[in-house]
Amino acid sequence: MKISDIITAEILKMLDESEAHTAEIQRNEFANDIGCAPSQINYVLSSRFTPEHGYIIESRRGGGGYIRIRRVVMSHSSAVMHIINSIGDRIDALSARVVIENCLHSQLITVESAKLMWSAVSSNVMRCLPPELKDVLRAAILKEMLLTQL
Repeated sequence: MKISDIITAEILKMLDESEAHTAEIQRNEFANDIGCAPSQINYVLSSRFTPEHGYIIESRRGGGGYIRIRRVVMSHSSAVMHIINSIGDRIDALSARVVIENCLHSQLITVESAKLMWSAVSSNVMRCLPPELKDVLRAAILKEMLLTQL
């Protein structure tokens, strides 16, 4: 398991255990507990815990500073529409996978739907397209598939 996945799993565990859907960490201490560099915590937060993925990050710097990660709780339809709108005109394969994994974790889609979505937007499917079209088509397919979840 990659260190990014371990960090993500730990944060998700904290969020799941919190009635307020909030996790609060001190970056250096958390990095020490995980056994990674503090910059890796920053990377995970900026790539996997974004507003597009349904999270709000608050931070306070200095001694006693913290990073607070809050999961935004919204209705099923609102959440799906928010995700669709956040995709934009193009999405790369890794970002598409993260969107699908977040939808699955948030129970917006089933495991079966996630598998179909992963297959439909995979790099393998897009391999015969010109590079400039791959991410555009991937975004269009992912949006349409997410619309079926409303």
